[in-house]
Amino acid sequence: MNAIPLEYQIKEPFIQDTYLVNGVLKKWSGEFTSVYSTISSTEEYAPTLLGSIPAMGEAEGNEVTNAAFEAYDNGQGLWPTMKVIDRIKCMQDFVTQMKATRTEVVKLLMWEIGKSLADSEKEFDRTVDYIYDTIEDYKELDRTNARFTKSQGINAMVRRGPLGVVLCLGPYNYPLNETFALLIPAIIMGNTVIFKPAKHGVLLISPLLEAFKSSFPKGVVNIVYGRGRDVASPVMKSGKVAVLALIGNSKSAIALQDQHPNKNRLRLVLGLEAKNPAIILPDADLDLAIQECVAGTLSFNGQRCTALKVLYVHESIAAEFNKRFSEKVDALPFGNPWEKGVFLTPLPEKDKPAYIQELIDDATSKGAKILNKKGGEHSENYIFPAVLFPVNKEMRVYHEEQFGPVIPVLSFKDIQEPLNDMAESNYGQQVSLFGRDIKTIAPLIDTLVNIVCRVNLNSSCQRGPDVYPFTGRKDSAVATLSIHDALRSFSIRTFVASKDNAYNNEILQALLNSKESNFITTDYIL
Repeated sequence: MNAIPLEYQIKEPFIQDTYLVNGVLKKWSGEFTSVYSTISSTEEYAPTLLGSIPAMGEAEGNEVTNAAFEAYDNGQGLWPTMKVIDRIKCMQDFVTQMKATRTEVVKLLMWEIGKSLADSEKEFDRTVDYIYDTIEDYKELDRTNARFTKSQGINAMVRRGPLGVVLCLGPYNYPLNETFALLIPAIIMGNTVIFKPAKHGVLLISPLLEAFKSSFPKGVVNIVYGRGRDVASPVMKSGKVAVLALIGNSKSAIALQDQHPNKNRLRLVLGLEAKNPAIILPDADLDLAIQECVAGTLSFNGQRCTALKVLYVHESIAAEFNKRFSEKVDALPFGNPWEKGVFLTPLPEKDKPAYIQELIDDATSKGAKILNKKGGEHSENYIFPAVLFPVNKEMRVYHEEQFGPVIPVLSFKDIQEPLNDMAESNYGQQVSLFGRDIKTIAPLIDTLVNIVCRVNLNSSCQRGPDVYPFTGRKDSAVATLSIHDALRSFSIRTFVASKDNAYNNEILQALLNSKESNFITTDYIL
């Protein structure tokens, strides 16, 4: 323990023995599941017991479903009918309380998923900024809609209304930021939510339970624990869920959809797999391309849907690129998350090193070589990134989303080769394009924007800034998550219309003057 700074030490395991349902932090007396970190807290390596969480099942799944369904009350509940300004006040109260938990949440981010101190702090701060930006965007949306329009003798006030009960399932790699990118817009638009934290990054939600409980009316936010098949399945089978909001694996998304009895009623907001490529053209600035590709492939050990997961390098520069890129990878420092300057950190999934080794073994058995000296070296909770070249379509690493530290590299002669591969791929999120000649780049951009949803020019793939659309084609996404788009993904256009005559206009004017309606209002929120 001496090597671990005092402020980051785990003094004793944390027992999460409550769950949030219907506005109450209800005591759990059933079975628990232990939560371990792959980071050792002793000199002789051993996983660290961080705490335990409830092992819930069908009964609790039904309980939180009924609580959310009753709170929504077919659109008649307190939350969906509340004034926009009052929902915003609730969210402001929540984020104020959330900021007070920063130290504790950041510490748990490091231990639970191995994210570096700097990146853990960045994730927390970015999430707080995301909430404030969402509030501001919601104000702008409300201001824009706080008016009547007239067309063909019909007066109308068009606003966006909630959809109903939302089931939110976030990912382990960004258990705070990406989860809240689902939760926050879903809540603020007037929906009620059921949230099950990811398997890894589950305890870091604990410091926020009281804030959720005290900031929102009962039943608006319900938080349950357990395996997805045990808890989420009964939620979906109930038929009471209006929106499935999931960031994770397409197989999980399909399995959950299939359990809903009325799939035509189910709206999907999904962020799924990706196999984002980088294309390095002959005239690329190699220093820049290598720098961005190192960050793109190995930031958070490649455990990002936006990570660069395959590199296409023009054959004329492949030897030079591979040599210099491999040297840069080998120079990356590995250590525990709180160590200064660390880049590579322990993997949160204990089985991930063995899986990465399988991909390496498969590739080398089919002609690939490990280009970097450290590639494939094992420690108790890590496998050092392996740069594999040349990779071909017979190899698993070409097809599978590795979501970890292994980097497949292919060379190409004709640009049509990577374009054809991208077109044939099941995924279509982003691409990184490195080059300089605009006569080459221009037609490539015009093609690539029709294959993926974001083309990153001379930079690695990423999600942010959050004001830009985040989505994908094919198996990579359904719906769009940006601050602006997420508010629309979790709502539907709804309006009041009346014929333009003296009788109706008198009623509308009286409604506006009386402020009796939370919908028919032209109040301007500053």
